[in-house]
Order: sequence, then C-alpha cells, then structure tokens
Amino acid sequence: MVRVERLRADHADAVLAFERENRAYFARTIPDRGDDYFEPAGFAARHRALLAEQDLGICHFHVLLDDEGRLIGRINLIDAEGGSAEVGYRVGESAAGRGVATAAVGAVCGLAATAYALTELTAVTTLDNLASRAVLERNSFSSTGELMIGGQPGIAYRRALQGTALSKSRS
Repeated sequence: MVRVERLRADHADAVLAFERENRAYFARTIPDRGDDYFEPAGFAARHRALLAEQDLGICHFHVLLDDEGRLIGRINLIDAEGGSAEVGYRVGESAAGRGVATAAVGAVCGLAATAYALTELTAVTTLDNLASRAVLERNSFSSTGELMIGGQPGIAYRRALQGTALSKSRS
C-alpha cells in the first residue's frame, strides 16, 4: 500500500513536483510555504540542506511511495535529540483518505525505535484537523494538552516507543 523510503538526493525532483501539485490542497489546512520554496534553485539548496541535517542525525526525512513508485506523501522526524523527535507528515490529495498517513506514521514509529534508537515521538496539529488527530490516535499517540500553532488552537501528542521493536517481533 505505502512504501517509506529515507530521503535521498535523487528524490529532489519528485518532491518538488509533489509539493507543487499539492500546494493549494495543503494551504487549506496549513500555512503555505511561500513562492520562494517552489523556485527550483532555492528548492535544490533546501533539499541539500535537509540531507546534510539527516547525515548529522538531527532529522530523519522520508518519502511515501505508492505501489507504482509515485511519491504520494512525506513523513519526517525532526529535532531528534535526547531520544525524542517530532513527527510531521503530509499526504497528497490523490492519496488522502485511504489510510496512507496512518500506515506511514505506524511505519515511522517502528523505524524511530529500531533504526534511529528513539524512545518517544511528539506531534502537534490544529484542533480542527480531525484527520491528523485520528492518524495520531490510531497510532497510540496520547494528547498532552492544548497549545497555539501559528495563532490557531492546537493539540500536542506524545507516544513512548520503548518496547516497540520487542512487541512487533512477538506479533
């Protein structure tokens, strides 16, 4: 259904095409990235910078691919330090509502525990983003309270990852 791949240099063109294709769709629920983000030269420089952060272990970026290898989403672990990171994701309009985000978050929780040695993940979303809240709750994230996100009411989540690899190996 969905394949999660670690972000690589050769993903740049597909990621830019995905972001352009879904710009208006994403802007309905999250702040727009601005015109500069979508300019090829600036995007290429940003992509290289993300890969450098990933090489340092500060962040872990991933693309989501469908069965035919098309990029349909992104999922990232940012600010990985002290055993914790924040998860963020976006799924393109063509794949929305098909369980892609739920499957991707589940897969990245497993990677976070096993490949990246993280022990907890956090996430935030706006209160009115019911789809994102459902994705997190289906993946065993628990609410830790309300906060403001870019001037909008939001909610914070947390998920402990200890024992994730062990529990999966017993299933």
